[in-house]
Amino acid sequence: MDIKDYCLNLAKRAQAAGRRVMTSSGVQRAQALRAIAAALIEHTPELRDANAKDMAAGEAAGLSGAMLDRLKLDDKVIRKMADSVIQIAAQVDPVGQVIEGNIRPNGVRLQKVRVPIGVVLFIYESRPNVTSDAAALCVKSGNAIILRGGKEAIHSNTALVKVIRDAVAKAGLDADAVQFVETPDRAAIGELLKLEGLIDLCVPRGGESLIRAVVEQSRIPVIKHYTGNCHVYVDQRCDEAMAVAICVNAKVQRPGVCNAAETLLFHKSALDSGLFVKAMNALAEQKVEIRGCERTRAAFPAAKPAGEADWGTEFLDLIVAVRVVDSLDEAIDHINKYGSKHTDAIVTHDLAAADAFVARVDSANVFVNCSTRLSDGGEYGLGAEIGISTDKLHARGPMGAADLTTYKWVGYGSGQIRS
Repeated sequence: MDIKDYCLNLAKRAQAAGRRVMTSSGVQRAQALRAIAAALIEHTPELRDANAKDMAAGEAAGLSGAMLDRLKLDDKVIRKMADSVIQIAAQVDPVGQVIEGNIRPNGVRLQKVRVPIGVVLFIYESRPNVTSDAAALCVKSGNAIILRGGKEAIHSNTALVKVIRDAVAKAGLDADAVQFVETPDRAAIGELLKLEGLIDLCVPRGGESLIRAVVEQSRIPVIKHYTGNCHVYVDQRCDEAMAVAICVNAKVQRPGVCNAAETLLFHKSALDSGLFVKAMNALAEQKVEIRGCERTRAAFPAAKPAGEADWGTEFLDLIVAVRVVDSLDEAIDHINKYGSKHTDAIVTHDLAAADAFVARVDSANVFVNCSTRLSDGGEYGLGAEIGISTDKLHARGPMGAADLTTYKWVGYGSGQIRS
């Protein structure tokens, strides 16, 4: 296989299909999504069988428990994938929405209208469930997508894309709107990233090394988040039971994902009230390794010492960094210094503290009195997300179908000219 020619052909087919799907009706695209959802359920046994090959290979290769959890497709996961596609299908069609409009003094009716981006290159690791999410979001928003999954999920993704393409075709849309990079050769990524003019946007989703490599190579605009170093700050005025529950959920509920908390910050008053020890004991009961500052270790001797690197680390495991701070200001400064601008939360009954935290923490998602694990396209009512952007331009936070559109200005006149 000539990788360069293969990637060029893939992109050309995607662009041609994208130009056709962008002019399809919202009804057609919603029908295609419902067909995808039905096909996922219908072909569950084949999808499970394909995934079993990846799981066996992953175990043999020594993938961590968290990575295997991301990789696994069972009946429950496949049903959830189908449900997400149905939710996306039911959403308001973003294509053609008038964002704003006015009539100019010269009588021209001017509108700012949502339109598809075009061809989206989606590069991702480990999680075959996002294959259907990404494809559905791009079809919903009138885009074509080129999917490039990791080699650890090659059998799962190959089976999934076949099911998706067949369903798209049966619904009357061009199957080439959903393309899949069948070769695991990493050279394909480099070739695809050169294809400006054919591919309009790249969304990488995976580890920091993958995303940095994509950004360094790409000639195409990239939407990214490097890491998910999320924080929970427990303020001096808070409900203790709520604080403990949020800290445990944010760290433990699914530690291997990007919106799990990696650092917990406690106001110093938690040491005297007993809240701090309650929270540490609750985490220890869940087998969480605690790496703490000096005050943390003095109050909870079982904690290991935290080094400077721990404050900026995305552990993706049952490990958490813990620090005791003197004030809200110190907590905010810590988050803005070490955080990844993904998701950060405060637990407090103090409205002024909550408002200050929301205003000053420079992150894509800022929460008051709820777990960082709620930072998710499904939880936001988007059905799913193609990624969670920590960039500040074009899109920020969980990216749903509307975030995969751009806009054009449309003017309707009656012969007006400029003098």
